[in-house]
Amino acid sequence: MQLTERLNDESYMRLALQMAAQAQGQTGINPVVGCVIVKDGRIVGMGAHLQRGSHHAEINALHMAGAEAEGSAVYVTLEPCSIHGRTPPCAERLVLERVKRVVVACVDPNPAVAGSGIEQLRSRGIEVQVGVLEQEARLLNESFNKFIVTRMPWVTLKTACTLDGKIATRTGDSKWISGPDSRELVHAMRHRHQGIMVGVETVIADNPQLTTRLSVPALQPLRIVVDSRLRVPLDAHLIRERDAKTLVITTQQASIEQIMKLNALGVEVMKCGDGPRVDLALALAMLGEREIGSILLEGGGTLNGAMLDAGLVDKLAVFIAPKLVGGGSAAPSAFAFEGVERMADAIALDGVRIEQIGADCCITGYPRYERS
Repeated sequence: MQLTERLNDESYMRLALQMAAQAQGQTGINPVVGCVIVKDGRIVGMGAHLQRGSHHAEINALHMAGAEAEGSAVYVTLEPCSIHGRTPPCAERLVLERVKRVVVACVDPNPAVAGSGIEQLRSRGIEVQVGVLEQEARLLNESFNKFIVTRMPWVTLKTACTLDGKIATRTGDSKWISGPDSRELVHAMRHRHQGIMVGVETVIADNPQLTTRLSVPALQPLRIVVDSRLRVPLDAHLIRERDAKTLVITTQQASIEQIMKLNALGVEVMKCGDGPRVDLALALAMLGEREIGSILLEGGGTLNGAMLDAGLVDKLAVFIAPKLVGGGSAAPSAFAFEGVERMADAIALDGVRIEQIGADCCITGYPRYERS
C-alpha cells in the first residue's frame, strides 16, 4: 500500500473513531462504533451506533449516503456484524448496497461474529482491509471486549488521594482532595459506565449522591452499595433521592426486616454469598447476568483493596493531588489489603499513562496480577 493511501485511510478512520467516542456510555453492553462512507474523494455518509437496539453505525451512514453508497469505501471502527440480533446484519446490507471497499479497524471479539462478517464481505467480492488504527478502536470498547467474552463487567477503579496516599485526613475530612477539573472528569467517567460501586463505609462517612452532574444532560448509572450487614443509613442521599436507581449487595445473613425497609424505599437488595462478607466475584457475575457491562469502582480503601486482592479490577485511574495530610494509620489510605511480602509480587500496572488534570496528576493503567 502506498503511503498516501495509508494516510487517507487513517484520517477517515480517525473521524469514525471520534464519532464512536462521543457515544460512550449510551449503548449499554453494545460497543460504540463509528462509520464514514467516502466516494470520489468526498464524505457522503457518516453514522454512529447511538443506542442498544437502534440502527448500527453502518446503517446510519448508509441512510445518509443514499444512492452514493454504491461503489464507495466504507470506514468502520468494528467489524460489520453478520448475525441477526436486535437488528439485521450490517455485512449483508453493505453487500446489498454494492459498496466497493470496507476498511475495518478491528475484528469483533464477539464469538458469534469473530471474523465472519469480514469473510461474508470478501466472499461477495468486496475488498476488505483490517487493522487501520486497531489499537485506538480496541481501547474505545474495553468494557465490551471483556463482557462479550466473559459476561463479567469491566471494572475501573477510580480514586483520589494525596501525595502520601490518603483519601481523608485523620478526622475523616475528604472534601476536596482533587481539584475541580479532576472532579468534572470523574463525572464524565460516571456517564460512561453502567454502574457506580462503593462500600457502605463510604456511604456512612461521606453520604455521597453518586450521580452524574455535568453542564449538559448526562446518563445516570446504577448506584451499587456493597453492604454485608445492611448498615446503610435509610436517610442517605442514595436511598432517599430518586435521581438514579440504587442496588444494595449483601449476604444471605442479612436482616429480612432491613431488606423490607429498603425495598419499601424503592431500593433493590441482592444477596451474594453466605457471608459474613459479600462474595465480590459472585456479585460481579450476578451484575453481568443483569447486563451491567461496566462499573466505576469509587470505594474506600477496604473495598478497593478487596477488589484488587481478588483480581477483579481491570483498570485503575488514580488522581493524585499535590497535598500532604499525614495522620498515620488514623488517616485512611486509598488501598487497604493484607499486601504482599516481596516487592516482586506487587501488583504492577501495564499500559501506564500519566496526565496532568489541573493541579492534579492522573495515573491510569491495567493491573497485572501475576505472582512469582
